[in-house]
Amino acid sequence: MAHVLVIGGGIGGQATALLAARRGHTVELFERDSRAPGTALDRDFFGWRRPTVPQATQPHALLGAARTVLRGELPDVYAEMLRLGARERNELDWFDERPPTRPGDDDLVMIQARRILLESAMATALRTEPGVVARYGEPVTGLRFEGNRVTGATSVTGTYEGDLVIDAAGRRGATERWLAAAGCRPPVVERHRTGLAYFCRWYRLPAGLTDGPHRPWAITGGTFAGCAVFPADNRVFAVTLFVHTEDPTRSALRDPAVFEAAARAFPPGEAWLRLDAEPLSEVLATASLDNRWSALSDGRGPVVSGLVPVGDAITHTNPTLGQGTSLTLWAASRVARTAHQDPGSAGFAAGYHAWAVRTLKPWFDFQVVADAAIGERFATRAGRTGTAREVAALFDCALEDPEVMRARARVRHLVEPPERAYADPEIRARVARWLADRPDYAPNVAGPDRGEWEKLTKG
Repeated sequence: MAHVLVIGGGIGGQATALLAARRGHTVELFERDSRAPGTALDRDFFGWRRPTVPQATQPHALLGAARTVLRGELPDVYAEMLRLGARERNELDWFDERPPTRPGDDDLVMIQARRILLESAMATALRTEPGVVARYGEPVTGLRFEGNRVTGATSVTGTYEGDLVIDAAGRRGATERWLAAAGCRPPVVERHRTGLAYFCRWYRLPAGLTDGPHRPWAITGGTFAGCAVFPADNRVFAVTLFVHTEDPTRSALRDPAVFEAAARAFPPGEAWLRLDAEPLSEVLATASLDNRWSALSDGRGPVVSGLVPVGDAITHTNPTLGQGTSLTLWAASRVARTAHQDPGSAGFAAGYHAWAVRTLKPWFDFQVVADAAIGERFATRAGRTGTAREVAALFDCALEDPEVMRARARVRHLVEPPERAYADPEIRARVARWLADRPDYAPNVAGPDRGEWEKLTKG
């Protein structure tokens, strides 16, 4: 068995530590923050200042792929999340009457919860996990090398040897700098700017109301802005607005009154905000997001051995599709399953990279394409035309046809790639019939026009 050092105590680091320990490895986890998530959810979520985790207070969508890993490999963590108030929602609940169950429907269930529930449930498991030493308040300051192989890490308190080092420090980690200082070839980084800015505000439903409206819940939007509602745990939900980073109205959305007026101009925002929910936060903004792929391998093979990245350290994806946690848990599981196979060797590093390219990269590429379409539309304020009409028709048809909804959901929950799910002859035929019955179909734009938007954002 291996001794594993994990840099970073976020979701990726926690999951890797737990999964590796439960396969018989010993683990030391290093986290720069001096504390772990607790069970005082609102206090930790709204009051814990976490400058290195700016996404912590943004809405998270835990897709079916993440749920599958949790239920199958960390069932105690999943049970603790449910105990803390997380809820399950099947995509087929969109319909007033649930369609007859089909094989695979259980893969299409989303976990509705704030990020802090998953972090808290994992921290609870880590505290009692034999073989794991969690070193909070002890950031890693460097790596130890023997030639081109990482053999350990240094922290503010000393030096630690390990058979395998996991970089779970996120996209702001220092790994690239440490590798350069050691004379290693640089990682191969692919970066795509999204041009999107997000503004969210958290609310709690009134006492006695356990859920919001059955519909609408999905993202809606027009040619320059969009709105989404994220139901979470314990009657808490978030309303999010997103615009292009160069939109001149962007800064006005930080004002709570302007934010709410703008959100109410979209069907989801209006449906939830009219419930007289209690605001729990100010308007929380995040921008400068990109889709970033960072591979510790180039055309000559691994640039280093003994070190592998998980989570945002290898693939940081913009939150529009909610893929991040699922891809992170996939990587953590892969590391734990294989850490006994000569983890410090170049062969192990090459195998992990090949797996990541085969398993993670297609979903990264899918995110890039989706965000490019949104960003271009918002930047140019152009409507959907051409091929986009067919894509929109597939999504609109899914709201009426359970079989098309299943196909859409299988893509959304990372069960099946879009090029396969949407190419299915039956799905194509259903969408074609749906369009034939609507010869004048044009994609709906839900929300204000530009003139109305500018009036709303003037306050």
